[in-house]
Amino acid sequence: MNKYSPIGIFDSGIGGLSVLRALRKELPLESFIYMADSGNAPYGRLSPDEIIRLSSKNTEFLIKKNAKLIVVACNTATGAAIKHLRESYSVPFVGMEPAVKPAALLSKTGKIGVLATARTFEANHFNSTVDRYTGDVDVTVKVGDGLVELVEKGMLDTPELMNMLEEYLAPLIKEGIDQLVLGCTHYPFLTSAIRKIIPESIVIHDPAPAVASQTRRVLSKYNGLVPDKKLLEDEFYSSGNRSVLDEMLINL
Repeated sequence: MNKYSPIGIFDSGIGGLSVLRALRKELPLESFIYMADSGNAPYGRLSPDEIIRLSSKNTEFLIKKNAKLIVVACNTATGAAIKHLRESYSVPFVGMEPAVKPAALLSKTGKIGVLATARTFEANHFNSTVDRYTGDVDVTVKVGDGLVELVEKGMLDTPELMNMLEEYLAPLIKEGIDQLVLGCTHYPFLTSAIRKIIPESIVIHDPAPAVASQTRRVLSKYNGLVPDKKLLEDEFYSSGNRSVLDEMLINL
């Protein structure tokens, strides 16, 4: 592994920028190449085979850009494709881990909620995590249909978004949850909107910091951490309209 090579990141769109934000904080000397597959977003509506195909395409693009490690900054792609990616390519991968474990450990009511895409909930990766870490904690899941599309359009503070969030969050609040897991990398950009709806007592869990910590651990294992100073500029690519990506980067 060339320690001065960049870290590759891909997502179905701009959601993975929430992971990039955490990676920059954890690894300030590293350089990053980000691939937003916005032209095919959201992955949650695609078949597992199609998600694997697109994830492989994104991986090959990042490998050609000399990525030393690839972060699959998408819960849906992690669940459907990361096993295939690890079996097919020699570069190390770091995937998304649903923040179910910390939510379960912190819960005082014994009830946690998870907001994610349908494909994330269907994946063995998510269900095995729930089985391992929740124990006697009740887990209520809610599919956030349409939220990714609104984030991809930059509609972060609109009546349409608020109405959608109120519909999805109401049953979780009614269940008495005290922890809310954001199971899609697009959703941390909705945190301020979510905060307007849920009680202050509910803790919101963004998995990005844990992913950044794991990336550091994997790079350390391969002696791949940049030792002194950042040499390369970050690069950003999109398979769709770049305007929202560029707008998000201004405030990242």
